[in-house]
Amino acid sequence: MKEKILNTIIEYETIIIHRHVRPDPDAYGSQGGLAEILKASFPEKTIYTVGREEETLYYLRRLDDIPNDAYEGALVIVCDTANAERICDDRYHLGDKLIKIDHHPNVDPYGDMMWIDTDASSVSEMIYEFYLFGKDKGLKMSDEAARLLFAGIVGDTGRFLFPSTSDKTFAYAGELIHYNFSRPELFDKMYELSPNVVKLNGYVLQNFEVKKHGAVSMVLKKELLEEFQVKASEASLLVGALGSIKGIKAWVFFIEEEDQIRVRLRSKGPIINDIARNYNGGGHPLAAGASIYSWNDMDLVIKDLEEACMG
Repeated sequence: MKEKILNTIIEYETIIIHRHVRPDPDAYGSQGGLAEILKASFPEKTIYTVGREEETLYYLRRLDDIPNDAYEGALVIVCDTANAERICDDRYHLGDKLIKIDHHPNVDPYGDMMWIDTDASSVSEMIYEFYLFGKDKGLKMSDEAARLLFAGIVGDTGRFLFPSTSDKTFAYAGELIHYNFSRPELFDKMYELSPNVVKLNGYVLQNFEVKKHGAVSMVLKKELLEEFQVKASEASLLVGALGSIKGIKAWVFFIEEEDQIRVRLRSKGPIINDIARNYNGGGHPLAAGASIYSWNDMDLVIKDLEEACMG
């Protein structure tokens, strides 16, 4: 499949790269990393990265604003997005051909071509593997591509702590750090928190609720976020805060936004992406996300999480 994708890339003059809504470092890392590899390898091609920008990830990349007619005759590649409905910028279907590159379970097999590797720690890891495959066939790595891919790998492995981290992950990260970018500067931007978010983290650690069978929940309503002067996207950065608590098996954050309630699920063992799929979401077995539109549904999610932890 890597060879088919490379041959397809070579055929097209314009390539437009998408990723999922509410992006994380792997979404930006894989999208931008692939773009920078292609720019270095094929300077004559036009390469765009598109989607709604996430302010907290400006340090990684700024995205392109392109007209609809840019999609005419273009190759579209979607990175790190399991479901078509979660692709950021719904113009992805306007291109000539569509490629899906992802590491989530392939529950929605969209596109003309698909490269799915659920064993990969991240799509950034997959993009680096794609470079290794094609480096003798014209692909070139740049310092900026390496910075983005390294950030994506670090982000999706929780700084190499998550079970998805493999020998290959460490090997690839070890190769990427030989490129010219500042790891301390990157880590500072990835993990530094504003004082307001740190104070909200203190609230989280004092107010999480322990449910049945090792399940835990945390509710962050709009009024609370306004009190701490924290955006919903910033609050999402705190989902991992409960992972070090002894005795819990899985946890869920409910973060209220303007038009929905974001459901962020994490687990130390029980499978939770099945739960997410029941509520307009999806993800990995141990890290998933969903959306609900009424607080009445919160108890249903918690009940499903308790049942998952009971097994």
